[in-house]
Amino acid sequence: MTTVAQVLQDKVSQTVYTIHPEATVLEAISLMADKGIGAIVVVHEGIVAGILSERDYTRKIALMQRKSFDTTVSEIMTAKVLTVTRSATVEDCLELMTDKHLRHLPVVENDQLLGLISIGDLVKAAMDDQHKLIEQLQQYISG
Repeated sequence: MTTVAQVLQDKVSQTVYTIHPEATVLEAISLMADKGIGAIVVVHEGIVAGILSERDYTRKIALMQRKSFDTTVSEIMTAKVLTVTRSATVEDCLELMTDKHLRHLPVVENDQLLGLISIGDLVKAAMDDQHKLIEQLQQYISG
């Protein structure tokens, strides 16, 4: 089974963008737009304090008619962040993300942010595993 450690290693870009909880939502959304990402990890004093996604923005700024330039990230971020470790399996992460309706999971060990995986990263890894299994079965059948 493929682990999160392997998924992180295979990612094209391993950069994890972070922002401080007291930054404005406008700063966060601007950074996300500039980097082409759908979520940003909120870090305070080196520890994951939350996550801010496009979904948070849509539901908590646009629909509630708040202003991005005077609302802080901490006011709209998801504070109860589910995280995984490098030893978690792709299957476990996919199950967690499906059950909790998540698109991103921070990878944390010893309170240190090691990476961020998306549902797309996990689907790619699962597909790669299936292709490898099919090849092995074809070789077994062929003798």
